[in-house]
Order: sequence, then structure tokens, then C-alpha cells
Amino acid sequence: MLIQDLQGMSAAAGAQSQGDFLSGEPHRKHPGVTNLKTLRLPDELQAAARTIINRAPVTQLTDRSRTLANFLWSRKRAVEDWTLRRKAVSLEKELWDEAKEKRGDMDEQLLEERIRKKVFSELRKTTYHWTPMKYDEELAVVYMAARLAGGYAAVRRAINEIKKRDPSFAPKSLLDFGSGLGTVVWASHSCWGDTLKEMVCVDSSGPMNVLAERLLKGDEERAEPHIKQVYFRQFLPVSPKVQFDLVAAAFTLSELLSVKDREEAVLTLWRKTGSYLVLVENGTKEGHQMLMEARDAVLKKLDKTVHDSRPASVFAPCPHDLSCPKLTVGPTAPCNFQQMYHPLPLPGHKERQTEKFSYLILTRARPAQADGADWARLIAPVQRRTRHVHCRACCSDGRLQHLVVTARKHSRDVYRCARSSDWGDQLPTAPRGDDDQSDSE
Repeated sequence: MLIQDLQGMSAAAGAQSQGDFLSGEPHRKHPGVTNLKTLRLPDELQAAARTIINRAPVTQLTDRSRTLANFLWSRKRAVEDWTLRRKAVSLEKELWDEAKEKRGDMDEQLLEERIRKKVFSELRKTTYHWTPMKYDEELAVVYMAARLAGGYAAVRRAINEIKKRDPSFAPKSLLDFGSGLGTVVWASHSCWGDTLKEMVCVDSSGPMNVLAERLLKGDEERAEPHIKQVYFRQFLPVSPKVQFDLVAAAFTLSELLSVKDREEAVLTLWRKTGSYLVLVENGTKEGHQMLMEARDAVLKKLDKTVHDSRPASVFAPCPHDLSCPKLTVGPTAPCNFQQMYHPLPLPGHKERQTEKFSYLILTRARPAQADGADWARLIAPVQRRTRHVHCRACCSDGRLQHLVVTARKHSRDVYRCARSSDWGDQLPTAPRGDDDQSDSE
């Protein structure tokens, strides 16, 4: 993969060499730092989950939760009909070409029937068989054991970026599409507390909604929920006039059958978004590509949407609204990030685990208003060396850059900030100059 070697920082960063961009913060807490320390579930949530697990008649919970977690991580999108047809046509042509070379006196109609059967047989063997997840009461508990802490960590890390970069944002309403266990509600409450006055959780699974409500009440049926004003629904509000300050869908796009279904869902959610739309998926190629589908659905089709002429731009993680360079340079690793967390204290669980995830935050603010637009996103672990730091970053010009940061070239403040930053944080940069060199890695 070709990665540009950026030797110069922006004029803005040069001016910031006096420390202006620090906003009075120490280097280790500079404005671009978005990483969080190892996260724990809220005490009330963890206590409720442990109570439910202790009361649930689920056998082999540890093994089953590990198996389910591995399955969900490796899950792929359903194969589109047009992809299947194209594959079938190509395979049929290949088989006909082979048959013509070997053909004897076989009846053509019989040969056609054999080829047709072989095509179907090969497609069945080689095509990913996607099926929707259907949760009953028992499987919902297994899912909770497998994904509650990791899902919470990913969402909390994503929305923390809004909390830090837009401190004036105090959402009063929240819509969580595909709410599952309600981790978005818990994570949002951890960020904004009682400023949230209305939280609507939408999930088609009745058993999952019941379990999420049990978690809110500490598994005590008559108890008051720990977080109030949470409402559970199985369908989205119909009226496009119903708006929410914050809209989220975490690990939900992967549960939709086709590109069309995902696009329609994202556009519907965007029409209901007052300020921010937050999407989170697994940190796999599949997860990253689904988020880029969603990104394109909103940014590229916005001018064709007669129902919603309001602006849209990317808030995070991309520092630009251009095409994702990770997808344009050929096969590459997905754009993903990680968050350390403490899992539920179950047998076989380590004290700390790492959640690897991809996310996308869209905002109603215009690009010029979006804080951090001139900062690059660090997309890999920072490599600290003697008197210099290697940073792989996605920059505001839409290109991947290899930043080699030193105190002599980029100022002491920028250098110290680079040493204090890590994967997922931001650094002040500029588009690569004409005199910069490039290399390949």
C-alpha cells in the first residue's frame, strides 16, 4: 500500500508551535486525544447482568458465549442477488467451455441440465449463507454474556468524541435503532446524565427488549429503572417530523439483509437526526465497508433527497468528506480502532479485554463548523523512537500519510503531543506539499 511520507506540518501547526492548539491543556491531554482508559460497565448495569446470569437456567454459558462472540465477529454480509447472478453466469460459461472441448455424442439438452445442476451445486458450496439472528430468552442471555461489556466499550468510546469535541452539546432526546441490550442508553447516560429526557429504543426482538428493561431495573420487576424516560418499541416512529438530538445504531447494519435495506435504514435514521448520527460496527473489513456504504448513502445522495435539505458532514473518524482512502488504494486492513475494557466477571474471562470496532459519526454542522477538520486521524499504533515518532494517519486532504514527527521540524509542542498520542487520536497536520517525498510500505 502506498503511504505518503509527510515531512512538513501545516502553517496552522507552525503557528501552533507556540502551543496555541493546546488550549491550555498539558501535552498528554491535548485536544486531539480521544482515547479512554480501560472502561468498566456502570455498577448498576454490571450488578443487574450478574443477577440475571445467576438466575438464568443457561448451561455451558461461558463456552456458548465465546462461540457466539466468534460467530458474530466473523459474520459477513448477505450476498447480493446481482453478485450471485454474475457468479452463476461466469461459472456456467466456464463449464460450457470445458464441455465443448470434451464433448462427445452427449445430448445437448442433457448436457445443459448437468451444467445447470453443477452451477447450483457449486454456488451452494461457495456462497456465504446469511441468516438473520433470532433471539429467544435463553440466547439473549448468552448474547449478554458475550457482548454487553464489549459493545458498551465501543459505543462509549465513540460518543465520548462528541462529548469532548462539542462540550456545548447536551442532547435531550435519543433514538437507538437495533437497541439490543440498551448499551447505547447506558453509554449516553454515562456521558450526559439526566440531560437526556427521552430515549427511544427500537428492536424487533421482543425477548431482547424484555432483557434490556430487566437490566434497567436491576432484574427487579417492580423496581424503578435506574435510567428513566426509556421507551421500548419494535418499530421506528413513522412520522419524519419526529426528530432526536442523537441517533445511534450499534452493531445493527450487519443484521439487515441487503445494501438497499441498509441504505434505506440509514437515510431514515438521518432524517430523524437533529445533531449527530452515530454508527458502530465490528472492526472487520465487513464492518468498515458497511459504514462506508452508510457514509456514501448520506453524503452522495443528500442532494437527491427532497425530504431533507439540511447539511451533512463527517464528524469522526474521517477528517474529510472525500472517499475513504483505505478503500481506494486496493486490498488493505479495515479502518478500525480499539478500546480496553473490563468484561463481565465470568469463568474464563480475562481481567481486561480489547474491543476492536469501526465507527462513523455524521453531523448536521457544515464542514467549516465541525471542530477538528484540519486534524489528521491516527489509524495505527504510534511508533515512538529516539527523538522522532512515526504516525500513520488519514489527513484532511483525503490521503493516507506517514508522519515522521520531530521537535526540530515540527516544534517541541507538536512533537510532545505526537509522543502522547495513540491509535484513534488526532494530530494537527496539513496536506502534503509538492516537495514531499513518497515511499511504499
